[in-house]
Amino acid sequence: MNFSKTIGALALSIAIISCSSDDDAMENLSNQTGELTVKFDNAVGNQDFIFDSSFSKSNGESFKLETLKYIVSNIKLTDENGVEFEYPTSDNIFIIDEANANNAGEIYVELDNVPAANYTKISFGIGVDQTRFAQGAAGQGDFLTTAQDAGMFWSWASGYKFMRLDGTYSDATVTDQPVNIHMGSVGTSLDNYREITLDLPNTSRVREDSHAEIHLVTDILQILDGASSLNFSDGYDQVHTNEIETPIIANNFMGSFSVDHIHN
Repeated sequence: MNFSKTIGALALSIAIISCSSDDDAMENLSNQTGELTVKFDNAVGNQDFIFDSSFSKSNGESFKLETLKYIVSNIKLTDENGVEFEYPTSDNIFIIDEANANNAGEIYVELDNVPAANYTKISFGIGVDQTRFAQGAAGQGDFLTTAQDAGMFWSWASGYKFMRLDGTYSDATVTDQPVNIHMGSVGTSLDNYREITLDLPNTSRVREDSHAEIHLVTDILQILDGASSLNFSDGYDQVHTNEIETPIIANNFMGSFSVDHIHN
């Protein structure tokens, strides 16, 4: 064996790896922007969510839904250096409606002009925060009309519905009883807006020459059977602006989101 050739080849390999690492570290991202898709994928436990399919809860109740929609807003991304980017406020609010899902059951939120970086966290709000709400109708832009058309604005109270679950439930004594769970804030007197932050399993690399994707799963079962287990038969079949019931649902909803995977 030629020892000097072996050493030379090893040194060359190390140099190539080092250069590749240096190139990645020294990549100039300061003037780059890219596109990022956040995919919301609704599920019930380990099952895909399907309209009018029956799903079971831990207490023996079952439910079927014909409406499933919720509002997310204030999406923020945090990079590997702790730098936070918040998508522009005027465009940073979305209705996630299962009725608009693709064949794979995914609803896309498309974010453009995102600063190129290696992102490690995603944050977002569930619903409409008080600052945005305080801007009034003039400050809501097109979203107010969008929410009204989608049935996500109270017709008899002041505020947005952050979530709508409409369908039926059954248990040992009743069959196909109506379920209407509408959670939101009511003016400034009842604030159910919540924010969550999720760590990404690997970095989401936003670049101008590629399209990054973050795939989130929303486990609807956690809303009903999560940190607090809710019984339809105890009055959680009809929830609207109750100041005790809606915060419990809002808190449960926070635990329903997880990151499934990343595409770069």
